[in-house]
Amino acid sequence: MIVVVTRLGGPSHLVGIGAIAGIISALVFTVVHQLLISSIWFALPAMLVAGAVCGGCLAGTYLLAVRTPSSRGWLRFNLLFLAMFVALGATSVAVFDPVTTITALLQTNEPPRELIGRALPMTAAFAFATAVLLSLVYRPRLPGVLAITGTTVVLLVLLGLNISVLGLVAVTKGEARLLGETFGLLVGLASVYAAVVLSFVRAAWSRAGGA
Repeated sequence: MIVVVTRLGGPSHLVGIGAIAGIISALVFTVVHQLLISSIWFALPAMLVAGAVCGGCLAGTYLLAVRTPSSRGWLRFNLLFLAMFVALGATSVAVFDPVTTITALLQTNEPPRELIGRALPMTAAFAFATAVLLSLVYRPRLPGVLAITGTTVVLLVLLGLNISVLGLVAVTKGEARLLGETFGLLVGLASVYAAVVLSFVRAAWSRAGGA
């Protein structure tokens, strides 16, 4: 791994690092969710796969979207995608009226497929708007635009569908803490991922002239 990092010269190298970081952050997320919210050990294999795919996509897209990779730019890139999830939840709350409760969803132990289906048109429109906005922010060439679009879709499909249904779920005063913990986990997931990748590539980016 150290050899790969020191020769970091293209997206393929960072994709592998990003995938590993995604697996680590997904494992941390699962453990904390298990302890604080509800049991999701049954979903661990799927979580690890999702972490690897999302982590690899994010890392590869970063190198295609920016001209000079840097530690500061990497953190900003991840922060923008984290803001995407927060904005998705806020949009869902603004667009939809509640049809169920958090308690009812937790009791089923199944993905809220019906709610996800209701929110899908909004989610698709949100994905398009996010891809356009990020492309305007970074102004990459066509491969970068395609990578941003693809990564946005992958992240929303693998990590964002539950967030897209927030507006369809009534949150009582007692359940607000649970919702806060969930968003806290999302921030933790993104922070662990960004930090793990940065621990591998900071030195290489510094030698290449990135801050």
